[in-house]
Amino acid sequence: MTTTPEALLARAVAHKTAGRWAEAAVDYLALLSILPDMPDTWFNLGLMQRRAGQPHAALDAYQQALERGVLGPEEAHLNRAVIFSDDLGDSDAALVELTRALAIAPYDLAALLNLGNLREDRGERDQARTAYRRALEVAPGHPLALARLANASVIESVDDPLIDALRQGIARPGADAADRAEMGFALTRALDAVGEYETAFAASLAANADSRAFSGVTYDRTGHDAWIDRVIAAFPKPRLQSIGIDAEHRPAPIFILGLFRSGSTLVERILAAHPSVTSGGELALLPWLIQTIGNDPASISEASPDTVSGWRDRYLAGLQAARPGSGLVTDKRPDNFLYIGLIKAMFPEARIIHTTREPMDVGLSNLFLHLDGSMAYAGDLADTGHWIRAHDRLMAHWKTLYPADILTVDYDALVRAPRPAMEQVLSFCGLEWDDACLDFHRAGGAVRTASVWQVREPLYQRSSGRWRAYEQHLAPLRKALDAS
Repeated sequence: MTTTPEALLARAVAHKTAGRWAEAAVDYLALLSILPDMPDTWFNLGLMQRRAGQPHAALDAYQQALERGVLGPEEAHLNRAVIFSDDLGDSDAALVELTRALAIAPYDLAALLNLGNLREDRGERDQARTAYRRALEVAPGHPLALARLANASVIESVDDPLIDALRQGIARPGADAADRAEMGFALTRALDAVGEYETAFAASLAANADSRAFSGVTYDRTGHDAWIDRVIAAFPKPRLQSIGIDAEHRPAPIFILGLFRSGSTLVERILAAHPSVTSGGELALLPWLIQTIGNDPASISEASPDTVSGWRDRYLAGLQAARPGSGLVTDKRPDNFLYIGLIKAMFPEARIIHTTREPMDVGLSNLFLHLDGSMAYAGDLADTGHWIRAHDRLMAHWKTLYPADILTVDYDALVRAPRPAMEQVLSFCGLEWDDACLDFHRAGGAVRTASVWQVREPLYQRSSGRWRAYEQHLAPLRKALDAS
């Protein structure tokens, strides 16, 4: 039976509305095979393919939309830039696309914000500030542009105009919780940088309150403990079943994980300075796979070798799409510590680096950082302490199962004595020493984490013990960490 274009379009739209991205892409493709000269449909196909984890296909779809005269071509260039930057780690290609978007629409706010963000990722502070200032000319007082300009600036005095601008923005009548949170975290960082610790801490509490009000997400301590119990019960011993290694003998990635703000970006930058290693950054491959297969620890633990081989192949296909042609790649997503059972099932040979840091510094850094709303624990010191203890309990279990395959790297020890720690990391990964690892801060490439500016500097120790400046405010964190 022949399917009409009208039926294909209706079905594609229904899939899109329901969040079935891959199914929507299939129907859009079928429609375009009949009526190819539909630039807006090519654009929608690109949206669906990107969401379905098909970045290269999405790039081609957007290119078709451009060649066929899509309305608002700057949006297609912007979306291509996001794919190059976020999915494929190609900041040069992303810069080309953003330049093209702004050549068409010089006052496009989204393109200017993305340009500033990309310049930050590339370590180009002056260019980032220029882009954010242009954004503020287009939209005076824009909360995100103002916050990012402040974060990209070196603030040395409490009299810096940016601090006053942030305060005025937060107090502006009509500013919603999301805007106040964005500016509030930037204000926290600025005040901390100039030693205004009391007002910085107060700003962080207000910013976190606004963030919670906007996200509506709360942290369930009892529920998280129960989930950790389920994981530990599902993986009582090392997985003994072997799986077939892919015919191309692609190496398992190096997984770098731990608590947020525990030094994982620093360790990855050191490794990525080695000529044999490619930085993967905070890849979304494991969370995407978990979303696809289900987050039931028992089902993952009991999966057959054939099923696990299929999962491995899907992960590696995603890795090849994200970092094409690369050999040894890092996967540096801190919360992957939750899924070490799956990692070791798919990659029995995997090397896992677990970064640790003084928990009081971790807790403070999480409180001061504008994390995703799903990380609801970070906005409350007692919740953060509970999360850290749960992390420690689960990691102790994984290290009991895989003592030779998990290397603990202490951030504070690394910055005190870099060379021995670096040598241990390289040896653990089967790599020879390379002097480039000592000069990791000189390496090019984009960095897409909150540590974007710190890892552009040589190693320093000033962040160790940072929590002491706020000690009088951290009793809830200390109490939670000390709880049995």
